[in-house]
Amino acid sequence: GTAPDWESVTNAVANSVVAITVKTSEGTEMGSGVIYDDSGHIITNHHVVGTASQIQVTLADGRIYDAELTGTDPATDLAVVQIVDAPDDLTVAQIGDSNQVVTGQDVMAIGNPLGLSSTVTTGIVSAINRPVVTEQKDQPDQSQGGSPGGSSTPGLGGVLQPSQSSTKTCTNAIQIDAAVNPGNSGGPLFDETGKLIGITSSIATLGSSSSGSSASGSIGIGFAIPGNLAVKVADQLIKTGTATHAFLGVALDNGSEKADGETRAGAKVTTVEPDSPAAKAGIEVGDVITAIDGKTTNQPAALTGFVRQYSAGDTVKLTVIRNGEKKEIEVTLVERKDS
Repeated sequence: GTAPDWESVTNAVANSVVAITVKTSEGTEMGSGVIYDDSGHIITNHHVVGTASQIQVTLADGRIYDAELTGTDPATDLAVVQIVDAPDDLTVAQIGDSNQVVTGQDVMAIGNPLGLSSTVTTGIVSAINRPVVTEQKDQPDQSQGGSPGGSSTPGLGGVLQPSQSSTKTCTNAIQIDAAVNPGNSGGPLFDETGKLIGITSSIATLGSSSSGSSASGSIGIGFAIPGNLAVKVADQLIKTGTATHAFLGVALDNGSEKADGETRAGAKVTTVEPDSPAAKAGIEVGDVITAIDGKTTNQPAALTGFVRQYSAGDTVKLTVIRNGEKKEIEVTLVERKDS
């Protein structure tokens, strides 16, 4: 195919992207967001606005507005804010289908890295369904300028900044090589037609250098929350102020099991909650779950990330290895009651 016409795409979508400045007890933070509807709702990350005492939104044309928190969802690191007295000429993002995203396709991120608003970067999708575990601190790390939050992720040899924490977020992310830096958090990821397919949320870093400073810039490994999940959560936040998540009812560890002469890594069940969907479906301690609806779950974070993308009432098919035998077990998910 021909190369994407990024000039036309930028022209079409740039006005749907905003820079977000928040005041917290720690100081001033920066992030990004995308305009979701014409009443001024904006999708961003929880870690950008979750602890804000004051939120300001700057449109691509430079107009500045106050914004209020509509709702936030630490479990998925998503949030919605709304422009106060929104103007009637907002550019609303067109929504794509993140389930159709494939490795190798062209993508474009727009955001506010290091306070450089309306920065456009391009690249490709490096991987899909990449399990990323990040941890949000109750207070954002001021030195990171609204940086993507996080702790270590298997196979990255590094950490997602910053690390101490409160809420664990498991995302089966879209991995991208477009340059994203602290401040890009909450901004949109677009496909080559200008449709929203993700919300840029975190970056991998190589940890601390010998001088003790943290290398927190782009090293070509960025992660975006799939757009379909962002839209599902945003709709709930706009409607009720909170988001609910599907729930399986198991505690998991890394494990591997052999069946049909093949050894596969999976999510090993260490406990099953009584009366949970898993218990009712007959999932047992020791089972190694290797897939959900045919999608590979080679580690606990992958299974958790997928389950969060479903809604209560959905029935999923788990591929389970038990005593060397592969089984397909159907489970009907319920709503997670937050503890």
